[in-house]
Amino acid sequence: MDSKITERVKELREALTYHSEKYYVYDSPEISDYEYDMMFAELKGLEEKYPELYDPASPTLRVGGKALDKFEKVTHNARMDSLADVFSFEEVEEFCTRMGKELTSPIFSVEPKIDGLSVALTYENGVFVRGATRGDGVVGEDVTDNLRTVFSIPLKLSEPLDLTVRGEVYMPRAVFEKINDRRREEGKALMANPRNAAAGSLRQLDSKVTAERRLDIFVFNFQGGRLYSDGREAVSHTETLDRLSELGFKTLEMRTAVKGASAVLEHIEAIGRARENLPYDIDGVVIKVDGLEDRRTVGEGTSTPKWAVAYKFPPEEKETLLEDITIAVGRTGVLTPNAVLSPVRLAGTTVSRATLHNLDFIRQRDIMIGDRVTVRKAGDIIPEVVRANTSARDGSERYFEMPTHCPSCGEPVFRDEGEAAVRCTNNSCPAQLSRSIEHFASKGAMNIDGLGPQIVELLLENRLISDVADLYLLRAEDIEVLERMGEKSARKLVDAIEGSKNAGLERLIYALGIRNIGEVAATALAMRYGSLDALMSATKEELCEIEDFGEITADCVLDFFSHKQSLELCEKLKACGLHTEAVSEPVGDKFAGLTFVLTGTLPTMTRDEAADLIKKAGGKVSGSVSKKTSYVVAGEAAGSKLTKAQSLGVKIISEDELIEMTK
Repeated sequence: MDSKITERVKELREALTYHSEKYYVYDSPEISDYEYDMMFAELKGLEEKYPELYDPASPTLRVGGKALDKFEKVTHNARMDSLADVFSFEEVEEFCTRMGKELTSPIFSVEPKIDGLSVALTYENGVFVRGATRGDGVVGEDVTDNLRTVFSIPLKLSEPLDLTVRGEVYMPRAVFEKINDRRREEGKALMANPRNAAAGSLRQLDSKVTAERRLDIFVFNFQGGRLYSDGREAVSHTETLDRLSELGFKTLEMRTAVKGASAVLEHIEAIGRARENLPYDIDGVVIKVDGLEDRRTVGEGTSTPKWAVAYKFPPEEKETLLEDITIAVGRTGVLTPNAVLSPVRLAGTTVSRATLHNLDFIRQRDIMIGDRVTVRKAGDIIPEVVRANTSARDGSERYFEMPTHCPSCGEPVFRDEGEAAVRCTNNSCPAQLSRSIEHFASKGAMNIDGLGPQIVELLLENRLISDVADLYLLRAEDIEVLERMGEKSARKLVDAIEGSKNAGLERLIYALGIRNIGEVAATALAMRYGSLDALMSATKEELCEIEDFGEITADCVLDFFSHKQSLELCEKLKACGLHTEAVSEPVGDKFAGLTFVLTGTLPTMTRDEAADLIKKAGGKVSGSVSKKTSYVVAGEAAGSKLTKAQSLGVKIISEDELIEMTK
């Protein structure tokens, strides 16, 4: 076996596991569906070619995500399978041909693939009794109360039947735009796209919030039970949808039943042409064998039915005019060129700006101001320029040059050797200040609810703050007189700021915005030093001794605390009453001297909960496996850490064994 193949399979499995969790569990995708699908297809092909690389934890054997802990778990009456994806008309034709060989003149149902969140709706005696998310296909989340707020879900059917149906909850485009308009006015972060907005809305613990989001649903499958009062059974998928429509369900639009690959492709093209004008988002077309008996004949695969495929549209790209290139200064001083575009509708939102990353990116793609450029959304979220249409140039285009001085403060900029980023040299740069305050207030940092970008700008414009410490000197009466604010909003913001004083040392370290110090590194620093004062006096030798810290990371910490402004800021924060020491809790000694590494998804605990359990027993939690590791606690879909533990002979235990060790 070629070691390169083995390594590639390993890389793909780890990447897919990570991105699957980001997409299905936390609704925060980092890559586009297309990129994910391409990796999935590559892994599936390699596993089929090299069956000796079989792994029961491979993402190709999984249906989807998993249930979150904040809702009760529900075991589905009928498995909610995913579908095999295809990406070309040739693959669609191959599917139709394959079905034609196994069946006599099969009929295909062709229908839009709604880009939303899949749910199961259960009715008893015609009354809606339970709604659950898909989860991993077997176990989902009970979101009954939230689904009751979706007006198109009938709470009582026209007949007293016991049945379960499957549907796709989505947010209409018009609703999405209105919500973002309101959030923009309130200074809150905008929702990324209608799909994520729908998923987040359905997972609200407060169903009143869900009701405000005006979600909708299309029911697209009969999962089981009785469709007719007299006990008759449907013979086709089309019949089931027609019957469900009669019973009061909102069923798919633009669906049809046809014979032959050419008719299937014709309808796919029709749906594709209508896509942009639909009031909701779709990301593909589903092709299913229509006859239910034919489906039983064809059978099921390991994780997907053999009688259906989902044709996925390629990433949506649009061409528009690059009117100008502006510079944004980030919280760490990085100057990022951004494209100013003629507005264009893309992946559910209107796009007028897009990132150009850095000067190297612009030069490599030969992008000029005035070009016609192709734009798409990275991860269906962040707009980016893909390429320039050089054949459309008329000579009026011009090259872009990075400024030699910061556009915000006028100080010189510099570029480190070997880096693409250009940085402002002024730590007091106003643009950096704005971004730094936004970062300080963000969820992973001090988590100050309501302190979004527009409110930060409002406070800066009115000279109520000049650094993050000034937030803790704000009074409600100072804020309520500002535009878009009021007494209630001002009091709520001041209370949120006051509450953040107890966020903890590790959050405070992360909130300071030290370059290259993320949440994990901040936690390691808090554990090592125990107080902000001790950290401010750290030496390079000490920092390099911290696991996973190197000279570059150590230098970033030392550089931050070498500046007079940073030291003064820390003193101000202490004077404002922030807790700058790690909270010492009673610690046991059962795990004294032991180092644990957590990997995979644990059955009943989150990794944070498991880490807390270990720390309270006197143990240490590390992010990487080494010869010094005492135990690796492995859960479902454990990746490279488990493999490394096995190669080093480190003892591997389960969650149950970990809990037993603490008794």
